[in-house]
Amino acid sequence: MAVDTADGVEIRGALVRLRRATGLPVAFGGLVEAGRRQVRISELSGTATAALSALAVTSGNGLGGRAVALSRPCAVTDYSVSAQISHEYDRPVAAEGLRSVVAVPVVVRRRVRGVLYGALRTAQPLGDRTLGAAVAAARDVEQALVLREETEELLAAARPPAPGPADAAARERVREAHAALRALAPRIAEPELREELLRACGLLAAGGEPEPGPRPAPREVDVLACVAAGATNGEAAQRLGLGAETVKSYLRSAMRKLGAGTRTEAVARARRAGWLP
Repeated sequence: MAVDTADGVEIRGALVRLRRATGLPVAFGGLVEAGRRQVRISELSGTATAALSALAVTSGNGLGGRAVALSRPCAVTDYSVSAQISHEYDRPVAAEGLRSVVAVPVVVRRRVRGVLYGALRTAQPLGDRTLGAAVAAARDVEQALVLREETEELLAAARPPAPGPADAAARERVREAHAALRALAPRIAEPELREELLRACGLLAAGGEPEPGPRPAPREVDVLACVAAGATNGEAAQRLGLGAETVKSYLRSAMRKLGAGTRTEAVARARRAGWLP
């Protein structure tokens, strides 16, 4: 039962990478259900049956539930006879023919958000390399979920103020959020999410019809957004993951297109041209 959500896609990709890195024949996983202390197994890779599909794993029960409860990786060499875990899920695990299993929690901001499993159909110890690869796959998912949450928080903070008298402080918050979103976008590997974020940046900057003239390159807008938020060239370079000289080059190019002689003038003209909020 694959879940066609952005988070489900992250789990699915991590399972593929886990199998490729370790040679484990089976991997599966899922997310903690909202408002409940259980993980729903939604993604399967390399399984021969549907026995594990949609299985609800309660915190504390079985191997995955133990990993959730302890917020750390757990492994057993022979699932069905292990004294380390409870055995509520022996039947689906046996139906899939699994023996040696590792479960790694996906932890975001100190909260378990899901579990990744890797498994063998033979009873043998899983080495440090396998355990390390499973942990690395979980960390990939954690980073993706953190980026998505940061994006959602920034978008929420950037909502335009309610109609009424001009609120300079609120407008400044919109500009700061715009700069932060522009800096965040290049770090997002998922193309659809990155494009959605950039479209949101465009909505924040839209103040009418753009003025005619040369169009900016995306990185030129990124640099101007940082400058508009009060960043120095060095700070802009750090936020955007660029070299200081590269930032200067983008800024000079943007100033030429805008016909501006100073950084302050460039920001003002960029706002009039609809490049910035």
